[in-house]
Amino acid sequence: MLQQTSGGGGGGSIMALNVFKFCTFLRALGSIMIFLVLGVIGLTYYVIVVQNYGPALFNGGVDSFVAFLVLLLFHAFLVMLVWSYFSTILTDPGGVPQTWRPTTDEEEGGIVDPLVDTAAGLGINRDETQKTRFCRKCNQFKPPRSHHCSVCRRCILKMDHHCVWVVNCVGALNYKYFLLFLLCLFPVAVLHIS
Repeated sequence: MLQQTSGGGGGGSIMALNVFKFCTFLRALGSIMIFLVLGVIGLTYYVIVVQNYGPALFNGGVDSFVAFLVLLLFHAFLVMLVWSYFSTILTDPGGVPQTWRPTTDEEEGGIVDPLVDTAAGLGINRDETQKTRFCRKCNQFKPPRSHHCSVCRRCILKMDHHCVWVVNCVGALNYKYFLLFLLCLFPVAVLHIS
């Protein structure tokens, strides 16, 4: 949705694009993206195993040994890639509980929460001006580093981003699987290119 606002004086107009209207489209795109990723993985498997290194196993000599090593590495990374991909999809990113409320320390008068205040245990001084935030869309309090996802329609703890490739938010509970997915993707892509 484009909005036109008229500024004072010059009569100029500023056009603003409402990007949140695409959130419904991103929800519908989800299963298509999973099939697209699985198709790319299948194509990569066909090119590496069936076309290139599979037939080289029967050549004998050094070519056979190199093909065996490449196929062994490829299958190991492929298993880790598929496992981490589906773990990222199926693991809840960590939503803010509906009953979460910031607790106050009566002696110090500040907010203390074991889920939030991990910096205090490490000896790091937290910013004293940090206020408890309230999500107007969820109508609930939200801890620091949590954000509302317009696609998932809820607040996510330590939200990094909503990834259309994994059809899920990347948050506190599935961030490690997402990083493993990216790390395993690189060697598979290198083997595909070579």
